[in-house]
Amino acid sequence: MEEALPEPLDVIAVGAHPDDVEIGCGGTLARMAQLGYRTGIVDLTDGEPTPLSPGPEVRLLEAQAAAEVLGVTTRITLDLPNRRLFDSYESRVALAKVFRRWRPRMVMGIADRTPMASPDHWQARQIIDAAIFYARLTKWDDQFDNLPVHRISKQLWYPLGMQTLEFPTGGGAFVSDISETIHLKIRAVRCYETQFPPDKDRVFRMIEGMGQSLGASAGFAAGELLISATTLGLSDVMGSICPLVDVS
Repeated sequence: MEEALPEPLDVIAVGAHPDDVEIGCGGTLARMAQLGYRTGIVDLTDGEPTPLSPGPEVRLLEAQAAAEVLGVTTRITLDLPNRRLFDSYESRVALAKVFRRWRPRMVMGIADRTPMASPDHWQARQIIDAAIFYARLTKWDDQFDNLPVHRISKQLWYPLGMQTLEFPTGGGAFVSDISETIHLKIRAVRCYETQFPPDKDRVFRMIEGMGQSLGASAGFAAGELLISATTLGLSDVMGSICPLVDVS
C-alpha cells in the first residue's frame, strides 16, 4: 500500500540552520501566509552545538515558536551535521525527498557565501540547487523511497550575509514588500533566545535597518531582497511596473 502524501505546499524556504530562513526571508514567508499560501521551512541541520544553547531540544522548540509567529504550515529538520555540512550525494537526496513529498511550486534558498559566518551556508546553497534538480529526475525512484517525481516551477535566493554591501547576482533581483510583516520577522528571530542574547541586540537593529533601507528603495516601509535563479519576465509591463491605484 502506497503512503498517502500530505497536501502540497506552495513554497518551501530552506536554511542551513534554524534562524537562517527567519533572518533571510521571514517577512516574505509571513506575508505569503497572510495571503493564504501554504508555506514550509526546511532546516538542513539542527544548528547545534552553539555556545549558549543547552542542546538541540531547546533550539528546536525555538524554531517551532518562530514558525508559529510566521504562520508557517510545517517545519522540517533534517539530520545533517551542523558545522560539518557538505554538499554530498546523501544530503542532496535527503532534501530532494522532502521536495518530492511536499511538492512545492517554489523553493527559496540561501543566495551565496556569508563572509566571516558559517561555511555551512555556502554548502546549503549547493545542496538546495542540486536537490531541486534531483526532485524531477525520472528512472531513479529507488533512490528517493519511490516518492513521485516533482518539478519545481521557480527558485528564489535570499541573501543572508548582513555584513557586506555587495549582493549576489542572478536572473533578476527584486524587493519583496514586508511592510506589514517586518514586526513578525523580528519577533520570529527573537524566538531564538539562545542565539541572540541581549548583548547581540545589534542583530535586530541590522535586520530592521536593512529592511527599512531595502523597502525605501522600492517605495515600501520595509522590504527583503530576493533574487530569481532564472530570468524574470513580464507579459504586462505597465500593469506590473505601474499598476493602477484606486484613490477614490
